[in-house]
Amino acid sequence: MANEPDLDELAAELAVFAPPEKQAGYSAREERIIAGFEEIQRFVGQHGHLPRHGEDGDIFERLYAVRLDRLRALEECRALLAPLDHQCLLNTAGVQESQGDYSLTDEELLNELEDAADSVDITGLRHVRSQAEIRTAEEIAARYPCADFETFSLLFSQVQYDLKAGARQARRFMGDARVDAGDFFILGGQTVYVAEKGEEFTTPQNQPDARLRVIYSNSTESNLLMRSLQRALNKDETSRRITRKEQGSLFGAVMEEADIESGTIYVLRSLSNHPFIAEHRQLIHKIGVTGGTVETRIAHAALDATYLLVGVEIVATWKLAGINRTRLEALFHRIFAPAQLDLTIQDRFGHPVRPREWFLVPFHIIDEVVKRILDGSISDVIYDPETASLVSLHP
Repeated sequence: MANEPDLDELAAELAVFAPPEKQAGYSAREERIIAGFEEIQRFVGQHGHLPRHGEDGDIFERLYAVRLDRLRALEECRALLAPLDHQCLLNTAGVQESQGDYSLTDEELLNELEDAADSVDITGLRHVRSQAEIRTAEEIAARYPCADFETFSLLFSQVQYDLKAGARQARRFMGDARVDAGDFFILGGQTVYVAEKGEEFTTPQNQPDARLRVIYSNSTESNLLMRSLQRALNKDETSRRITRKEQGSLFGAVMEEADIESGTIYVLRSLSNHPFIAEHRQLIHKIGVTGGTVETRIAHAALDATYLLVGVEIVATWKLAGINRTRLEALFHRIFAPAQLDLTIQDRFGHPVRPREWFLVPFHIIDEVVKRILDGSISDVIYDPETASLVSLHP
């Protein structure tokens, strides 16, 4: 016959779920309540049913069943978790008093869980899934569609461009590394962006943790704990940390090998009769930098595929000194990458050529970018072709 539950032990566990004093944001206890509830949600999402009592279930399922019973019983917990309960797990309508088998007290269940976590050979525990399986379910977490993904889509495009251009690097994620808002990672073949980080708290194991809002490049998101993300990154051998962008100096008193003593930024417009170019002539511009005169640079435009094999007109020029030309041109290409003209023409020898320095962007935006380069405010913006405006990289 099953033993009756030890009321003292039950009361001790209920203390974990006791309602905290009201304050801004989540307290450490509220974070623990939410984290415990999310484990139940992930179980239901993976198995398609509520956690059940009884010796036929594994240790984790039985623990989740007990925990869910108690969360349902406490009004304060129901109020805290109701906004997160997309699976209606807290709905007590028609739920009868649990008749589960308490042959193991909850304290014994917790002790057995700790033994499983510390054991090298966990196969000796009956009905217990491997820690790898548990962690996989935990790190995948409950992802759901990101309603405002358009806000972040440019960020993901920009990061991919930065990686190709060498402005960022993808490095192996090692150890319990720091995770902050604004960080990018590669996890499970997807780019991951940490959009928000809540206030840090200390876990029962005296480890720092925090609630994160994580956006994935497949337009989903998840509100998981920092340590869950760290574990997932450590477990995935292909995971990478994407470094912060280091733009480098465009102007300086010390001349570098790639610098020129004086130079000119120029904007050109094509005189081509190509149907698409003719239709959008006022929006299609070539942006470049030269150490000589612009007139000399474009003298043979009609023979150069870079200039679409036709003449061009000069729209505007800006004289600058101490320019790192490579970085400056790369900066223009980075900002206007979403609006790069996708056009292929044949050169004089019949070979297909896709010029890379032409962009479908209004001139006043180019003028604003040059001004931002001069005042140093350019590093955190990108051009959004949908709104024809410069937008912040950090929404």
